[in-house]
Amino acid sequence: MWLPVLGLIIGVIFGLFTEIKIPDEYSNYLSIAVLAALDTLFGGIRAQLQNIYDEKVFVSGFFFNILLAASLAFLGVHLGVDLYLAAVFAFGVRLFQNIAVIRRILLTKWSANREKTEKN
Repeated sequence: MWLPVLGLIIGVIFGLFTEIKIPDEYSNYLSIAVLAALDTLFGGIRAQLQNIYDEKVFVSGFFFNILLAASLAFLGVHLGVDLYLAAVFAFGVRLFQNIAVIRRILLTKWSANREKTEKN
């Protein structure tokens, strides 16, 4: 559990203290990649809380989601259509659904623990 958090902290610090600039023409691809990564991350957290986590599904889903989203954005750029918006919508909906399920699971566990301590 601590390793992903450590990686996130190192990544944020690295991003803040470096002068790396992403060109504007890649901003659609980057936004899609970030959304796909967040969707996969919260899907993995949800699966872990539901005791159905499988790291093969997590890793393959991570790379497949990013590849599919980037392909949609690339195709959209060449067709002159904002296809990346479809991926933004899809990943956005899934992201909020996963967060809602995670919230419900945590609230249920918190309520059960609270009732257990009140009985004792």
